[in-house]
Amino acid sequence: MGAAIDNEVYRREADIWWDENEPLSMLRTMMNPARVGFVREILNGQLGRNPRNLNVLDVGCGGGLLAEELAGLGLTVTGVDPALASVVTARDHARRSDFPIGYVAAPGESLPFGDGSFDAVVCTDVLEHVEDTGPVISEIARVLKDGGAFLFETINRTLRSRIALIGLFQTWKWSRCAPPNLHEWRRFIKPGELIVTLAQYGLLHRRTVGLQPHIGKFRSILEMLKRSRGKISYGELGRRMEMRPARDKSMSYMGWAVKMAKAT
Repeated sequence: MGAAIDNEVYRREADIWWDENEPLSMLRTMMNPARVGFVREILNGQLGRNPRNLNVLDVGCGGGLLAEELAGLGLTVTGVDPALASVVTARDHARRSDFPIGYVAAPGESLPFGDGSFDAVVCTDVLEHVEDTGPVISEIARVLKDGGAFLFETINRTLRSRIALIGLFQTWKWSRCAPPNLHEWRRFIKPGELIVTLAQYGLLHRRTVGLQPHIGKFRSILEMLKRSRGKISYGELGRRMEMRPARDKSMSYMGWAVKMAKAT
């Protein structure tokens, strides 16, 4: 359970994102319903902003799974990812789906956008993959407008996440449903640690909620066994284990922060 993380999976020259027989398709079917609902809630309810008037950046957009759903809300979306192969997949899929999304290949530590370019930035399933969250969050804060929202989702560093996400989900042969070494437990981020980092770059934490499969842990394991035996696709596994907001933050969590205006 202590092997080094392998981000090369995102550079494969294949559609690893939208094909329901590929593990990463679970991000769309399992994670996106909660993510999109949270974005809609924050932009409409907390900020009181009309999504159709907002420019949003998706940092670590991968193959465009979340970016397309955000565009479907009426947002003007730009996606950025360091893996060119993933960006190519995202561009091709957006073109076929008739979504006017702009995609750029660039690392989160050096975003190719001007200061204050975006009303909101989303960053999901990314922070636990980078070597140092500080430079990425610094860049996110820089490209956000004052008063803009940063919406994030990542994984907590707990014993439960080590067993469930490292052991069950990607390591143990009888249950694994993700590529080996997709995550490394030591890179998972406790909510308190992230809040401190956000504050260092002028992002005031507003709210964090947990994420849990809606079917419960025992049923989840049974569904993972079905997937490992080839009885269901990865996409179907994601639908059956769809994540919902929860009080328990011991595995995954999502939240948001607002960029504070600098004193003049």
